[in-house]
Amino acid sequence: MKEKILDKATEMFLTLGFKSVTMDDIAESLGISKKTIYQHFKTKTALVEASVFYLFDSICNGIDFICEASHNPIEELFHIKKFASEYLKDDKSSPQFQLKKYYPKIYERIIWKQFEVMYDSVKENIKKGVDTGIFRPEVDVDFTSRIYFSGMVSIKDTELFPSDIYKPSDIAEKFLEYHIRAIATEDGLKILNEFINENNN
Repeated sequence: MKEKILDKATEMFLTLGFKSVTMDDIAESLGISKKTIYQHFKTKTALVEASVFYLFDSICNGIDFICEASHNPIEELFHIKKFASEYLKDDKSSPQFQLKKYYPKIYERIIWKQFEVMYDSVKENIKKGVDTGIFRPEVDVDFTSRIYFSGMVSIKDTELFPSDIYKPSDIAEKFLEYHIRAIATEDGLKILNEFINENNN
């Protein structure tokens, strides 16, 4: 039952927002009493926290699978972006920004976990790109990995990038292209342009 509650709560939080979904809403959606939820999660904040880390683990597992299966570092970044955007329902809401606004302590904990994972992942991606001649060997890997993380967090800020002007999935694509163009070799740029052309047709 605990996992069913977690699954449903996570889905509702992502679709409708962390603030607007109540314990009553989750109970009604599952056809159980609110008391049953409280047996597993003492407060809504506890459920939000559990949902956030449950989601984080699920996304990390998906990204690991993509990294193992990818053909080159550029495709890998685009596939990760697509997977994360779809999983987080980015076109419907901005869960990360909602979390920061309404549950700042949980946000602070998850953002550092995200940094640890993304920092290592981007470093590996850049190293693979350098080894295969796709990314420039003089790229400062540590600096670029930190800037990439910083940018990915910033584009979720709906005050900086209002959703009526910037569609979340589009802005993530723009940022990813910006990142790759900054570090790619001539061969890398050819791969990037081919990938963009293939996926825009």
